[in-house]
Amino acid sequence: MASLQAVSSLLSSFSSSSSSSERLVIKSSINLPKLPKSSSFVSPTMPSRKLFDELNGFPTTLPIFQDDSSSSSCNNNSTTTTTSKATIQQLYAILEAVADRVEMHHNIGEQRDNWNNLLLNSINMLTLTASTMAGVAATCGGGDGAPLLALKLASTLLFSASTGMLLIMNKIQPSQLAEEQRNATRLFKQLKSHIETTIAVGNPTEKDVKDAMKKVLALDKAYPLPLLGAMIEKFPSKFEPAVWWPNNAKSPRRNNKVHQHDEAKKEKKNGWNEGLEMELKDVLEVVKRKDMEDYERLGNLALKINKTLAIAGPLLTGIAGVGSMFVSQGSWAAMVPIMAGALATAINALEHGGQVGMVFEMYRSCGGFFQLLENSIQETIEEDVDQRENGELFEMKLALKLGRSLSQLKDLARKAAYSRVEGTVPDEFASKLF
Repeated sequence: MASLQAVSSLLSSFSSSSSSSERLVIKSSINLPKLPKSSSFVSPTMPSRKLFDELNGFPTTLPIFQDDSSSSSCNNNSTTTTTSKATIQQLYAILEAVADRVEMHHNIGEQRDNWNNLLLNSINMLTLTASTMAGVAATCGGGDGAPLLALKLASTLLFSASTGMLLIMNKIQPSQLAEEQRNATRLFKQLKSHIETTIAVGNPTEKDVKDAMKKVLALDKAYPLPLLGAMIEKFPSKFEPAVWWPNNAKSPRRNNKVHQHDEAKKEKKNGWNEGLEMELKDVLEVVKRKDMEDYERLGNLALKINKTLAIAGPLLTGIAGVGSMFVSQGSWAAMVPIMAGALATAINALEHGGQVGMVFEMYRSCGGFFQLLENSIQETIEEDVDQRENGELFEMKLALKLGRSLSQLKDLARKAAYSRVEGTVPDEFASKLF
């Protein structure tokens, strides 16, 4: 029994010692740093930076720095995005207005073309009917003269009506009005395509918006829709090319003397070099000495013909109306209204059926095209090389506008340079389209 008690006490002391040592081990194993108290909830899967620093022995009072460049970059990007979005919205608003003007000018152009046809047919019918009545009145005999008087009065009234309508028609020149609207439609379509390309390429600026607005207003001024007060003068004293672009009066951005002697200019930069500039100047010389002078001559000729016909038509119908009042049976006085009416009909058909006013407006438009071409080349050459349009692209656009290939454009410039050295006038026109 004594031995059993000894064994039992030994086991109990061993178990107590082991349990105390185990408690000691457990206590030491869970002795972790005290976590900071925080009212905010921290996800167990995403420990905070402060907890991480404490667990790894780093101080918890390190300052937190913020990247100013990144924040400013974000602000700049946000501002740029907002500005770009506003600019695009403005361009779309201008685009809608341009599309509306295209439709307006197209519809009004068709209406004025109908005016030309309807007025031409109506006036010719009135004139021919009045001439016929004057001839019948000369052959009317017998009775108390009532039929003769009725025919004379009817003929006079018809001649007077045709004279008044012809004066109005010659004043407004419906064929020229229709051509103006056709040109305006084409130019507004060009502007519409240009704005769409600007939006599609991306990164439009405020300058693009201002340029588009100026072009719209310049076209509105060059090709007005109303007739009263804003109509273009149909019989100016001198032929002047049409102007449908804004007047960009800006000073050159470079010193011409320094730029001309700059050796770096010989190297190709932004598609430009000295040879390309000389080529453009030679082409421009041909445009000025051949194309522009020729269209000015033809425009003045068309203007003189139109003025002569516009005066002759109403004058002849007026003479016929007066002559029809003195028609009597068997008299030669009937020859005056008959012949005058026939000539007035022929002149009216030539002027408005041949659309001489439209031809004059076509010459004005072509003269304006060459004037715009000249301004474009001069303004481009006066700009700094870095701010110009790419030289190769500009050369290609110029060749297409003149209806030539690049090799043909270079040949034209070579011939122009040779003519300048020889002191002769180039024998070839620059444009193959007009």
